[in-house]
Amino acid sequence: MKLSGRLIRGTKTINKAFFEVDEQEITTFTDALEECLIGLCRQLSIPVPIWMKKNTHEFAKFRKTFFTKDHFTEDVDFDKFEIKLEQ
Repeated sequence: MKLSGRLIRGTKTINKAFFEVDEQEITTFTDALEECLIGLCRQLSIPVPIWMKKNTHEFAKFRKTFFTKDHFTEDVDFDKFEIKLEQ
């Protein structure tokens, strides 16, 4: 699984990263997604956001979702964090 992530302030991308895990080593899609999300957050030096029900629906339907400042327990210096499942 390969996940891309980008930090957005206003309408501009201020940082982006990719993270990939070997799906053969991880047993479920959810575990692979979690591992990628945590890896992306480490690369971008941001806290891990709170995953909500809306994120599950968006990710299942569009293969991407985003997190706003409300999804973080700490202050962040961007408006949105978008993740997308890469082919």
